[in-house]
Amino acid sequence: MEGNPMNHGRILLVEDDPDIVEIVKTYLEHEGYSFEIAFDGLMGLQYALDDAPDLILLDWNLPGMSGLELMQRLRREQRTPIIMLSARTEEVDRVLGLEVGADDYITKPFSPRELVARVKAMMRRVAMVGDDQESIRRGPLLLEPSKRQATLNGVTLSLSVIEFDLLLVLAKQPGRAFSRDEVLTRVWGDDYMGVDRVVDVHISNLRQKVQEVASNLDMIHTLRGVGYTFAENFA
Repeated sequence: MEGNPMNHGRILLVEDDPDIVEIVKTYLEHEGYSFEIAFDGLMGLQYALDDAPDLILLDWNLPGMSGLELMQRLRREQRTPIIMLSARTEEVDRVLGLEVGADDYITKPFSPRELVARVKAMMRRVAMVGDDQESIRRGPLLLEPSKRQATLNGVTLSLSVIEFDLLLVLAKQPGRAFSRDEVLTRVWGDDYMGVDRVVDVHISNLRQKVQEVASNLDMIHTLRGVGYTFAENFA
């Protein structure tokens, strides 16, 4: 992927509809992003593995390999942020996309302005590496913001950017109750317009990844009618 003098980041667009490709490319290139385009899932997977982009925009229904399968394959190898673009508007589909590994989900047809806003928000989040933040130890959990790395019982957790930032927000203040809206604002930003259950789905993904390493640990508690908290006994 080749950059340009005003390059704000490299984006891989995996989309088989040439009209959507043209719209996305036009609006985001105007904002200073450089592009690689893949018109099928297999090509998209190859491009992503050969030269990891800063962000992937991924269609669900693709020839060769579906967007879901591509995402599952990618999540084994890298944690590049993924925004899924799909005509599937049912909540069950949006939740499935997030569960499989998408950081955000945009339904088609979409407003180009909304797409630009969501891409900018994700790029800002990726750029916010906590160089000025010290490592945080919570029992067997070590969080290193400068590397966005979480280690549990000496094992590195395979977390996406969003998952790490979500865990960091909670772990900074053990025992403090965070409402879903507060978590949403702190992790996704004030202007997030996406999936209603995005916090719940990412919390579920976090718990699953923790359980895969230490099945007896229950670090994140749900407070019914309130939100979430990081367990005080790990402070």
